[in-house]
Amino acid sequence: MQLKSKLARNALTIGSWVTLGHPAIAEIMGAAGFDWLVLDMEHSVLELSEVQMLIQVLDGQQCPAIVRLTSNHPDQIKRVMDAGAAGVMVPMVKTSADAEAAVQAVYYPPRGQRGVGLARAQGYGARFQQYRRWLEDNAVIVAMIEHIDAVNAIDSILSVPGIDAYIIGPYDLSASMGRPGELDYPEVQSAIEQVREAGRRLGKPGGIHVVEPDPDELRRNIEAGFNFLGYGLDIRILDTLCRGHMQNIRATL
Repeated sequence: MQLKSKLARNALTIGSWVTLGHPAIAEIMGAAGFDWLVLDMEHSVLELSEVQMLIQVLDGQQCPAIVRLTSNHPDQIKRVMDAGAAGVMVPMVKTSADAEAAVQAVYYPPRGQRGVGLARAQGYGARFQQYRRWLEDNAVIVAMIEHIDAVNAIDSILSVPGIDAYIIGPYDLSASMGRPGELDYPEVQSAIEQVREAGRRLGKPGGIHVVEPDPDELRRNIEAGFNFLGYGLDIRILDTLCRGHMQNIRATL
């Protein structure tokens, strides 16, 4: 089943983040069983040419590649979609107008305003009509809720047609509230709960990025009702595994 269909059914999906440009990283993570992987252009040094290569790797693993953008700019959205991304994760969506702009940039007229180009996604020109149909049925747009302004406008953001899911960026959200990194601060937790409740009420799948790879924390968020969850990222998974193994080894010497 395609990711967009899973989201429409509010099925549980779990993904992760790729920030390193080596194809082996994407290939290993794509084969690990994640429902989707985010290629992070916002907080990494990944360039568009590397992102296209990683999309090709993930296509080989039948793992949807969602590109986290540096900004909600139509030119960048057009280019990553032309590269073959399954969808986009749009940072700092604060208003319904921001959400609508992202939808407009992903889809061709008459639904949207995306310019027509012939690149990898369109089979380099050989499969434009097939891609046009694929886009309508499969493209995924995820709004990042990572500012208190977005929390205050959450109902209108999640009601925009074409927004398939949301994900909370807890660190930026806490920073926008003057509590950077204080994820357990009561007002931060209250804001997260406000978003979760809006998603439940509006039937919109969503969740939060569990940055540190902690299965118990992931489970708590699933039990809380989130169903679109990011779990760790390549560098944190690698770091915690290496440190954990070495600590265990040294403890037995």
